[in-house]
Amino acid sequence: MSPFEIIMLICFGLAWPFSIYKSAKTRQVGSKSLTFLVALLVGYIAGILHKALFNFDLVIVLYALNGTMVSIDIALYLRNRAYHIRESAKGIV
Repeated sequence: MSPFEIIMLICFGLAWPFSIYKSAKTRQVGSKSLTFLVALLVGYIAGILHKALFNFDLVIVLYALNGTMVSIDIALYLRNRAYHIRESAKGIV
C-alpha cells in the first residue's frame, strides 16, 4: 500500500463533494466536460481493476469511492444538460 497513492486519491476525492454540490444546486453544465468526467471514471475503474487483479489492498476502497462520486457527477451533468435542453425548447416554441 503506497502512502503516495493514498494521498493522491484522498486529495482528488476531497474535490468531488464540492463539485457534486455545485452541480446539484446550480444546474449548470458550462464549466463541466463530460469527456473529462468519463476519462476520470475510466481511470478509477482501471485503478480498481489493477487492485483487484494484481495488487489487492484497501486502497481499492478509495478508488471505488472516487469512482462513485465521479459517477454521481456524470449523472448530474446529464440531468442538468437535459434540463437546459428542455428549457431551451420551451423558449423557442
